[in-house]
Amino acid sequence: MNSNLTPPRTVRDWVLSAERRFQAAGLYFGHGTDNARDEAAWLVCAALGIESAHLDAELERELTPAQHQKILDLVEARIATRKPLAYLLHEAWFAGLRFYVDERVLVPRSLLGEFIRERFQPWIDPQRVRVALDLCTGSGCIAVALARAFPEARIDAADISDAALAVARINIAAHGLDGRVRAILSDLFAGLGAERYDLIVTNPPYVDAADLASLPAEYRREPRLALAAGRQGLDVINRILAQAADRLTPGGILVAEVGNSRAALQAAFPGVAFTWLTDSQGDESVFLLGAEDLARHRPLFAAALNPR
Repeated sequence: MNSNLTPPRTVRDWVLSAERRFQAAGLYFGHGTDNARDEAAWLVCAALGIESAHLDAELERELTPAQHQKILDLVEARIATRKPLAYLLHEAWFAGLRFYVDERVLVPRSLLGEFIRERFQPWIDPQRVRVALDLCTGSGCIAVALARAFPEARIDAADISDAALAVARINIAAHGLDGRVRAILSDLFAGLGAERYDLIVTNPPYVDAADLASLPAEYRREPRLALAAGRQGLDVINRILAQAADRLTPGGILVAEVGNSRAALQAAFPGVAFTWLTDSQGDESVFLLGAEDLARHRPLFAAALNPR
């Protein structure tokens, strides 16, 4: 690509210009992209309505004054506000699906998407998943992806935040899933009645106090409620572990993402044989536990809620 500093005219020019400005501003990436070039390309494509797969074919297109201004406004807003680009575009992608997002929810980026698309095989028979739960649903992206992966299943999407559930309902409707996915206000399992599930999937708050204090500005734009999980990052996952056995059907599984709190979790429960799933990039911060293991270790998990 041409890297001269003349005023941008083409799609190519704008991608390069935005990339340079993002690098100079010291932006942090991690809400859909991990570098300035990809962020710039995403911004330009979204502003112009170009599918990312078709970007190369559009690079030499010259833009209208209105298009120049639209891109410039987005670039300047990204730099000035430090908002994740997903919020500025009201667009995020998860498990190959597009979602509406705003500052009421985290920007979807969970590692769970890869495992959902694989339907958690070989750890569960997809044919036996009739009722599933997305706990701490946020934008509803996991619930929608589960509904797509398990087309015969009914999905509950639970969250403690009314504001987040409003966004989840937008996405459930946009994907035509009102009949199969329910958005439910619930503090973890408390609002779910006596329902039991074949599969519980959760990306709960798991950021520990030290990491929370050092988050880049972009992450501080996200709802704190969806991130903060106490000194060790285990406050929410410990509650889930203590209660999940009573919410699973025989043979059911819990799948949870815990990010950087994996080490703290393993240190807290050294006798629990968590199955750690490895994604395509080698990350191992998603674990799986079956209903029987959860029941066997329930006293241990319950004790962690009331340490002496």
